[in-house]
Amino acid sequence: MALTVFDKIISDRGSVYAVSGGPVTDRAGIDAMLAELTSTRRFAKATHHSWAAILDEPLKADDGEAGAGAIILRMLESEGLTGHLVIVTRWYGGKHLGGDRFRHVIGAVRHYLAHRPRPGGGN
Repeated sequence: MALTVFDKIISDRGSVYAVSGGPVTDRAGIDAMLAELTSTRRFAKATHHSWAAILDEPLKADDGEAGAGAIILRMLESEGLTGHLVIVTRWYGGKHLGGDRFRHVIGAVRHYLAHRPRPGGGN
């Protein structure tokens, strides 16, 4: 399996969110998946790519969206999803969202968890 992308899933006050992810086994896999995502012009121009994965240890990054990586990580932990990277991308629309940005990160991760491809093709 490779990178799965769900684009333009949330819009609020000009900001647009996407969520992506896929299985990874190490930090190099995380870096490769982030590079694959940002190799497209649209995603390269995004404001934030917050992400988390649980490998041998939990890993996360906010990419300027303070607290977003921790939210993603907590959701992966509660789902018991290890060896998997989830990336929430935001294109900033010019208006601050305040606490709503956390609600959107949660909504994006929920969307990914509900729609991601499963091994063997089952959903």
